[in-house]
Amino acid sequence: MGAVIRQLSGSRLADSRIAIIVSGTGLLLGMILGAAAPNVETSTVALPLSHLLPSLGNRGYLPVLILYAGDALACAGLAGLLWAYSQGWTPDPRRLLLASSAVVAVMVNLAPVGSSDVGSYAAYGDIAAHGGNPYLATPRSWGDAAYLHVVGGSWTSRPSVYGPVATALQAFAARIGGQNVSLTVWVLMLINGAAFIGTGYVLLKTSDDPVRATLCWTANPVLLQQLVGGGHVDTLVAGTAICAVQASRRAWGARGDVLTGVLLGLACGIKINGALIALGLGWALLHDREVLRAARVALAAAVTLAAEYSFYASSALKPLAGAATQVTLPSPWRLVQIALDAAGVPDGTVTDIIKYSWPIAMLVVAWYIRRQISDEQPLAVVAPFALAFAWVLTAPWVLAWYTALAWVVITQIPRNRMTRWLTIVTIVLALWLSNGGHGGPT
Repeated sequence: MGAVIRQLSGSRLADSRIAIIVSGTGLLLGMILGAAAPNVETSTVALPLSHLLPSLGNRGYLPVLILYAGDALACAGLAGLLWAYSQGWTPDPRRLLLASSAVVAVMVNLAPVGSSDVGSYAAYGDIAAHGGNPYLATPRSWGDAAYLHVVGGSWTSRPSVYGPVATALQAFAARIGGQNVSLTVWVLMLINGAAFIGTGYVLLKTSDDPVRATLCWTANPVLLQQLVGGGHVDTLVAGTAICAVQASRRAWGARGDVLTGVLLGLACGIKINGALIALGLGWALLHDREVLRAARVALAAAVTLAAEYSFYASSALKPLAGAATQVTLPSPWRLVQIALDAAGVPDGTVTDIIKYSWPIAMLVVAWYIRRQISDEQPLAVVAPFALAFAWVLTAPWVLAWYTALAWVVITQIPRNRMTRWLTIVTIVLALWLSNGGHGGPT
């Protein structure tokens, strides 16, 4: 792998102009699919530009080939952009932000590509908007046919695994959309796109190296394709999380700690993996013996979470237990699962072994990642990144958009070897599974 990387880093792909062209072509292919909906790689919703081109619904494997070609080019473009930057290319980050904003403005008006998650968000929002509990009811049991048809097959009989803040946003979109599912999905896409660009603006204004931060997030073609094109809620988690990290570093005193805690509570209230950032910041504060600060942050986060979950009580936590038992490739735990099954170990025991082992493995890997980054870098950034990346490497269920947390935090760390590995892992995940929601759950 090292030899391949060295060879490519000295190729024409490391030319910034070539990297931009390759990235743009990859993004264009994904947008073509979104504009030629419905097809096997998109949702069936009718967004403003989703029928701009003739549908590819009867074109066999052509949409699959287009999507994977787009993914491959976006991945190659990302590598090229980072190589060009490491060799001295210093673009204007404001222009990159504007260019990415233009891409996002188009993407949010196209049918979601590569995943059906946003259809699930809409269905859960519909349940909540009509007084139901999306942590107990499922899209199928709720029985709203208008929304059920946009939910991926694996999610029709599953309750929401997202936090109360995400549910509130989904309900907001469903109240606007009513029985017009396409309008609900469009609102969710607009919120997601605004969050992606808003996060990029925060990074531009608060990063020590705004060029690196913009290349790793706002102008990252793989993240644009996965997070914005797919409409994933991970965008919102990452945006809230980096605000918490920056607040912990720049907002001093009790007010700053409370702000940090509230932001962490909001991140966890969107999706539970926001707790990785909270754990990382706690690690940093306790390492620096700032016990009082850690206590204030933890208290503010706990109060925020308690307020969020008070609307649904413990029912909002129950679906997470079921989600924690899912295992799939390319997670290494799938190989462990296969080996234990072959050895005749009972399914329940296999599930317990994996469930209790992977968090320990995550902490060990996080410690190793921390050791690979210079001690001169602030632990308030390195620790959250180490945990976020270790989670991607060791969790039993992982997808390309799960890397959003790691990417948004690594923007605050100067060039280091972990950037290469995060890029490789993201590329592998993006190419491993990218479909219109017709495969496994996400």
